[in-house]
Amino acid sequence: MAIEFSERVRRIPVYPAAAGYALPEEVAHLASNESPDPPLPAVVEAIERVLRGLNRYPDPKGAALRSALGDRYGVPATRIALGNGSVDLLLALGDALLEPGAEVVYAWPSFSVYPHLEAASGARGVRVALNKRDEHDLERMLEEITVATRLVIVNNPNNPTGTALPLADLREFVERVPRHVCVVLDEAYCEFSTLDDPDASVDLLRRHANLVLLRTFSKVGGLAGLRVGFALCGSAEVVGAVDLVRQPFFCSAVAQAAAIEALRHQDAIAARVERTVLARVQVTDGLRALGIEPIASQANFVWFALPTSPEGSPHEVEGRVVAGLAERGILVRSGSALGREGWLRVSFGTPAENARFLAALGDLLP
Repeated sequence: MAIEFSERVRRIPVYPAAAGYALPEEVAHLASNESPDPPLPAVVEAIERVLRGLNRYPDPKGAALRSALGDRYGVPATRIALGNGSVDLLLALGDALLEPGAEVVYAWPSFSVYPHLEAASGARGVRVALNKRDEHDLERMLEEITVATRLVIVNNPNNPTGTALPLADLREFVERVPRHVCVVLDEAYCEFSTLDDPDASVDLLRRHANLVLLRTFSKVGGLAGLRVGFALCGSAEVVGAVDLVRQPFFCSAVAQAAAIEALRHQDAIAARVERTVLARVQVTDGLRALGIEPIASQANFVWFALPTSPEGSPHEVEGRVVAGLAERGILVRSGSALGREGWLRVSFGTPAENARFLAALGDLLP
């Protein structure tokens, strides 16, 4: 007799992870929105200092890191949660808030993990289509909130489209959401946005106990391989709830040490953001030179439709281009895996990698 798994396992979709992790270094990894910059030397030194103590468990409370984050953002440490990446916190919020009969509202296409929340919990997922500019339609999202809604998520900037909304729109939205609903602003890419100061949304926490800001060291911090994220919360009750539903020791000693050191180098982070903005211009201009008009991005990646071709459907054209780029040592994300056939999401790499991508794409277009 075969092992019988729960209905929950059958409901959960497979996360569309990018390929290529075992490929040589010369491959251009433009598929996972990682930073092309390695960890800062000081961060590497901080990691090395803790290696000899790995026979001990990490601080389960992450007290030093939460204190450092509190100093950085002006939020009490009691209202800061840590996680094995921000995805860990997102899934924990789903466990803490959702159950059969409850509802979660989010935009689509958006971050691929959001459908896991409804599938894992048995809650009803309410997907709200993006507007014509591929932005969150906040008014329609508000219309979908009911007495059964427990969680509403706004991904800003949005993954995979790269679009972002100004703080003024988000402020009005949060004020109109009923107090019984937890609002998550998923801000994994907020440092790359030029619409507002990335720290400006933190002020909303002072007035909204139902608000959570999700952030990560994986993107601009260049620590994707260590998986360390954090949540700035309007209420300490949220921190207690997510910690209850997770295993202990969810953030490693190495990750905590690296994140603490990374917080000490804000000038270097600002320089990385500047390089990303320059890469955004490079890739956007290059795509336009190829006759492609990408969606205006405020992130470290770009989202665009491939030119249509009489030789095949959008899905077939997308497949040929993705395969052709891979053959040339360039990995990108297919739109089919992210909610829209015939599109690509391409992360910004080094200037040389970006130029290599544009040249290869030009060769592959009909």
